[in-house]
Amino acid sequence: MRSHDYGHDVLSGRKRKKVPEIPAEPGLVVEDPASGFCGAVVKLEHGRVVLEDRHGRHRLFPLNPAGFLVDGEPVTLVKPMPGRQKPKISASGSVKVEGLRARTAKASRIWVEGKHDAELVERVWGHDLRVEGIVVEPLHGVDELPQRIAEFEPAPHRRLGVLVDHLVAGSKEQRVVDRITDADVLVTGHPYVDIWQAVKPAAVGIEAWPVVPRGADWKTGVCAELGWGEPWEGWQRVLGAVSSYRDIESDLLGAVERLIDFVTVPRD
Repeated sequence: MRSHDYGHDVLSGRKRKKVPEIPAEPGLVVEDPASGFCGAVVKLEHGRVVLEDRHGRHRLFPLNPAGFLVDGEPVTLVKPMPGRQKPKISASGSVKVEGLRARTAKASRIWVEGKHDAELVERVWGHDLRVEGIVVEPLHGVDELPQRIAEFEPAPHRRLGVLVDHLVAGSKEQRVVDRITDADVLVTGHPYVDIWQAVKPAAVGIEAWPVVPRGADWKTGVCAELGWGEPWEGWQRVLGAVSSYRDIESDLLGAVERLIDFVTVPRD
């Protein structure tokens, strides 16, 4: 009688799932399951791989079979074929992760004061935020900030970063922020009246941002002075002029980088 008449050989055991081999291309983000270190491949040296996390820290790991995780699944890193291109850089200046599949959103959030703020943050840091699984949401003004924070219920695993416009000594914004004392909330800001001013004038082809009289709508005044039409048309001009962090003033760069660090690095 043929052997298959007896059915499946119960003694043969289940075949092990083959662990895929992935070329250790610069920019590929992997995780070392033993230490939890997550970073982008920088280079290979002497049979080991150098990884760099988003804070610029480097660590060296052996290229062991099934030694790393990609999207939570074990993989074996192998030497890439020769002739590969150098790693690409994202708009924020970080190593760009090719073929990125955004992580499931984490509980932590970053809030900004409006649609324009959110679009500018996305333009420069969108790649980094998708790698980290962090969602940016508009706050629509700081007056509601204490109430919104209470509703959010921050915690060590659910941290909150807030970017505030015109955060200067003695301002209404500063008085509101001074009331925030939760250790799992970080508020940073920039000194500009509007997020438009955080874009360098040279990037939009002007020598300086116009001075708008106190009490007048700033965007309307700027567009009138520069002949940019309506504020929505002016904003398209401003946003379209931003291609990387080099087009952004340092005050905003530092404020956003601190928020991303805060919501992605667990508190000791």
